[in-house]
Amino acid sequence: MSEKSPPEKSTNLPRRQWLKAAGVAAAAGGLALGVRQANAGAANTASTDDGVLDVAIIGAGLAGLTAARDLQLAGCNSFVVLEARDRVGGRTLNYNIEGGYVSEVGGQWIGPGQTAVADLARQLEVGTFPTYYDGKTVILGGDGRMEIDLKGTFGTDEAVSGKLSQLSRDVPSGAPWKSPKVGELDKLSVGDWLAKQNIKPEDRFGWNASITLSGGAMPAKMGLLHFLSMINSADRDYSQLDSIKHSAQETRFIGGSQILSIKMAKQLGDKVRLSTPVRAISGWDRDVVTLQTDHGEVRARKVIMAIHPALCQQVQFNPPLPEKRAALQRAWPAHSPARKTAMVYRRPFWRDKGLNGHIIQASGPVIWAFDNSPPGGEIGVINAFVVNAQLPSEQDAAKSILTELYARAWGHEALSPVAYHDQDWSRGDPWTITCVSAIPPGFWSAHGEALRPPCGNLIWSGTETAEIWAGYMDGAVRSGHQASLQVLNALRRA
Repeated sequence: MSEKSPPEKSTNLPRRQWLKAAGVAAAAGGLALGVRQANAGAANTASTDDGVLDVAIIGAGLAGLTAARDLQLAGCNSFVVLEARDRVGGRTLNYNIEGGYVSEVGGQWIGPGQTAVADLARQLEVGTFPTYYDGKTVILGGDGRMEIDLKGTFGTDEAVSGKLSQLSRDVPSGAPWKSPKVGELDKLSVGDWLAKQNIKPEDRFGWNASITLSGGAMPAKMGLLHFLSMINSADRDYSQLDSIKHSAQETRFIGGSQILSIKMAKQLGDKVRLSTPVRAISGWDRDVVTLQTDHGEVRARKVIMAIHPALCQQVQFNPPLPEKRAALQRAWPAHSPARKTAMVYRRPFWRDKGLNGHIIQASGPVIWAFDNSPPGGEIGVINAFVVNAQLPSEQDAAKSILTELYARAWGHEALSPVAYHDQDWSRGDPWTITCVSAIPPGFWSAHGEALRPPCGNLIWSGTETAEIWAGYMDGAVRSGHQASLQVLNALRRA
């Protein structure tokens, strides 16, 4: 796959990028052309004569980099991307395995309806391949072991999932607080609702695993209204959210999901500044906003906040934000940091036994283990979502427990991995305080209206603000597109 470096000036865009820029302009109603004219002749990394940039973007994850890329394609070159980490990608992260292979230890899948991230991958020339699920899944419970062909699902009850799908029709994905049944639904957790569905005890662990993986919390802590809004995003079909086949976990990226951000950052060049956390923002209600970073001051007319709402609490705002927005940030849940492991073997030996490498544990440290090998199965990789409280934080001890558990599932070959990686998002990364937002009951009723409206020259972005597929990589890309259009519109008016 080849890459082309961005041109030094927007007037020299190659034909293919001119077409992309034209698409942005058309979507913005001609706004991009006006911005290009306003910035004609500006150097690629220059601010305006008074040292004020048009746009500062906080966050170099999928949302922030998508917004930056859109601005660049539209001819707006007066911007910078400020990233607190020493890398790009946000909540997507590749673990590099010897031999040039990777395994994702953050967000990784896309599925039907997630067209924004799929389109971005095509533009960046990033290929995709299907998640492996051929064969039987191993269910472990106590000392028991069972093999079952779930046919690319988690085995949740179709009748119950059908009820959830029907309920989701009344809960808009982009604005669950506007549901005509908000008063009724936002009082309940998913656990409250499931308790009334006469689910057999032996089937309950499948629901627990499915909802925890999708929403970031056990059913008892997940708001029913929020969960229904997620299902609404998935074409109002619970199976598209829950399963692998024809579902949100169906497809992976060649080179790992972080490759999308890495490629975008390469195109943006020195406009992306790493290890540059923003500590304070002042004058957001004035014509020029001032950002205090660890490496000096940045001034801009517009600021795209492409970071998690709860992470905004680590930024000091002067003047203080409006109370409704500040209350949303204070209340936003930040208790689902997640932990994901990768066990590497010389080959995916479980496939020879008719097994798909998936494990669901009724009780124990593993929520779900799955085959995360490269497209051709050249090596074997098992990733697992694990329960932090049930697995030692010390990596050698954790590795030992997991290999013994895998040996129960697939045999003695599992005792001889060649590498192990343990990504505990609650440790060592203060900029990822939570991976998935487990929205509790009552949250959207109280705070939903403050999610998207700008505060002065601050524009809120990030996957949590997406109209559909909020919380997913697709939602992040959509929010980046939306933020860039808001900025282009505002700059044209100005």
